[in-house]
Amino acid sequence: MFGSNGHLDYIVIYHLYGLSFFSMGLAMALEAGRSPLLAEARILRPLAVFGILHGFHEWIELYILQAGWEDIDLGKPLQIFRLCILAISLASLIAYGVQALRPKDRLFSLDVSIGGGMIVLYILAILLSHLLPWERHPNCLRCADAMARYMLALPGGFLAAVALRYQSREAKRQEKAPALAICFTYAAWGFGLYSLSQIFVSPAELWPAPWLNSLNFLDWTGVPIQVVRSALAIFITYHLIRATQIVDRERQHQLLAAEQERLLALEKAQAETEKRRQLRRQLLRHVVLAQEEERTRISRELHDETAQILTAASLNMGALRQILGNSPPALELLDNSQGLCKEMSLILHRLVHDLRPAQLDGLGLVPAISHLLDINRQQHNLSVQLTVSGREQRLDPLVETVLYRVIQEALTNIVRHAQIDHATMELHFASSQVTLQIHDTGVGFDQDLLPADRGMGLAGMHERVEAVGGQIQIDSTPGSGTFIDVTIPIARSTIPSPPEGLTP
Repeated sequence: MFGSNGHLDYIVIYHLYGLSFFSMGLAMALEAGRSPLLAEARILRPLAVFGILHGFHEWIELYILQAGWEDIDLGKPLQIFRLCILAISLASLIAYGVQALRPKDRLFSLDVSIGGGMIVLYILAILLSHLLPWERHPNCLRCADAMARYMLALPGGFLAAVALRYQSREAKRQEKAPALAICFTYAAWGFGLYSLSQIFVSPAELWPAPWLNSLNFLDWTGVPIQVVRSALAIFITYHLIRATQIVDRERQHQLLAAEQERLLALEKAQAETEKRRQLRRQLLRHVVLAQEEERTRISRELHDETAQILTAASLNMGALRQILGNSPPALELLDNSQGLCKEMSLILHRLVHDLRPAQLDGLGLVPAISHLLDINRQQHNLSVQLTVSGREQRLDPLVETVLYRVIQEALTNIVRHAQIDHATMELHFASSQVTLQIHDTGVGFDQDLLPADRGMGLAGMHERVEAVGGQIQIDSTPGSGTFIDVTIPIARSTIPSPPEGLTP
């Protein structure tokens, strides 16, 4: 017979009863703070309130029951507090059902209004039952407990069952996981049976409590009604928590899918960025090639045509000297003219070299750099210490041209702005790349305050290096000099052949 172990059976039943609904309430409260896959937060919050408060109520009722076993009088305040907790929890269950079934476009809180209204009706019913004439004055606390079951628990459980059945159909309609609809359906059946179990209240003077009560249920079945309610609470809690687990897996799948989509979009953006970078590099390469080709053409025309004209003019002046004889004014004028022709020839030679140095095409990068350093030493008194390391080799003509132009621009900047007469330069040949480093200890500069003319020169260095797939870093601070570091890959398979005019 139930209860043969003394009061231990009741303690276990009430504890499991309260723990089940309390766990369900916590699970719904946690789910309400996440993305609305199980249900919207506005729907889950009343159900969470019901679970937490109803579990707390069962533990209070267990405490009062244990006090009765020990003949301890706890007084009416605790009983009234228990009834308040019970009423609020059951009103929250009604609010859950109303919230889940009401249209989404309603502009006022129908759940709060109905839940609060049911509590007001409950209080009025208690007052009214004690104002009516009775042959024997009823026990207020027993009637209040029975009314809470009849007026709040019965409709609350029924509404919760209907709401969960509605959510089950919605889950099927939205083609969510089939197991989710099954969990909702089972929980709906659980709340439906839980609603029916509320018919059996504690014995009270309120009809039909004298006949349908917990004592008669125990006599008829041999099992306390709390066992049935506890089993239903465990059943409901299991399926609702199971629903949260299913939704959590679905949420993880969605997050994974979103992350994969984000990664794909990122890879696509990176591919597009790399494609644009390659296009920009090709455009820069064509610009550099066009510049060098134009320089070569101008250099060739200056050398082949203008220089020949000046030479012919000088020879004509020499012949004219023989014709004029010993006329001092005429001879002096011829000498001056021939001197101007020679000076112009030197200027043209220097201009031709600057446009396209013959050493770069004929002898290679290192001899061209050495010649350039000699010219700067003679013309500007700039001493540059050149160090060449690695296995010296001929590079792609465009790579050699880019390195030569970077050095040329760097030396020009040192002469004009560094206010120093010496610098160091290191050229290192590796198996897959060539590295150029130029360092001076001059006045340096602030790159944010750089003049426009000098900024264009540095920008040109960047563009030339990027055009051949290289990298350049320019570090300078006022008073600390300037350091230029250039790295260019020299794998010939990755460097297309230059157009005619730049071949060695």
